[in-house]
Amino acid sequence: MNYYLNVLSNFSTFSGRARRKEYWMFILMNGIFSILAAVLDHLLGSTFNFTFMGVQQTFPYGYIFIAYSLFILIPNLAVTVRRLHDTGKSGWFLLIGLIPIIGSIWLLVLFLTNSNAGDNQYGANPKGINFNN
Repeated sequence: MNYYLNVLSNFSTFSGRARRKEYWMFILMNGIFSILAAVLDHLLGSTFNFTFMGVQQTFPYGYIFIAYSLFILIPNLAVTVRRLHDTGKSGWFLLIGLIPIIGSIWLLVLFLTNSNAGDNQYGANPKGINFNN
């Protein structure tokens, strides 16, 4: 939870580096909170309902999920860019994800790759920083 809160407190910091553990703990907590928001939308009946070609459709998410997604958009982008910096890549490298299938696989490999040892052009290695205080 400390990693998640750290990402939220540095929501607009696109410089520097984010280690693997910080990134993946944020992704885990974000996934849990997204599921909780979707469940809460469903329980409160605030899901999106519409009729398409005479068939009633219901999305499993609604206003709470959309609000949470908008709230977390910038912190998610910032920690992703910092994670790419940790592997020695520019934040613009995130655009490789627009290439179907191959781009997503390549980004996943980068997100799973260990940090560059020592300092790189984006800053000091964050493995020496402890967030468990």
